[in-house]
Amino acid sequence: AVGLAAGQSARQIARQLGRAATTVSRELGLWAQAHPDRPYRAVQAQVDAETRGARPKPFKLAHEPLRERVQADLERKYSPRQIAMRLAIEFPDEPAMRPSHEAIYQALYVQGRGLLRRELAACLRTGRAIRRPRRRIDGRSDPNRRIPGKIMISERPAEAADRAVPGHWEGDLIAGKANKSYIGTLVERTTRFCILLHLPGTKPDPLAL
Repeated sequence: AVGLAAGQSARQIARQLGRAATTVSRELGLWAQAHPDRPYRAVQAQVDAETRGARPKPFKLAHEPLRERVQADLERKYSPRQIAMRLAIEFPDEPAMRPSHEAIYQALYVQGRGLLRRELAACLRTGRAIRRPRRRIDGRSDPNRRIPGKIMISERPAEAADRAVPGHWEGDLIAGKANKSYIGTLVERTTRFCILLHLPGTKPDPLAL
């Protein structure tokens, strides 16, 4: 607020605060959206921020016009992602009519919401009435694929966690386009020194790595 009163730009204000210019621009954009005819005021902006951060959030599909539109599009066999993208294009200035695709899935699958008719789940391309959990990447859903003796990141020694002692390395795997090539990465935590390892052939077995 002081910077704006002094005629400074968002970039100048961000530099003084040690923040990204996009952070200041986003804050000013939120203010302009909520108070288009008022100059920026710090106290009211703080109240707005606390209101936005309050939990639980009201569920968007409780809005009847939106719910009716989503139901109609589901019956037309549109996917939740398609519906969300179409609504964002058709209602750019109406936040109440712009749900995320995840909000639509939750309205269909989460028991107790009851905001979309349960039978609409059959309109999804999967045809499933319940949501199938994603396959665990590390194979923990399969007892035969569990990594023996693995240590959770939360159990990492303090000297490795705070990067105070050199010699602790982190490894990861990068997959190329269409999973046709792979690169292993090793990063030393203190110096951030990085080693890239070309891994020829098919996808490496995580247990072998």
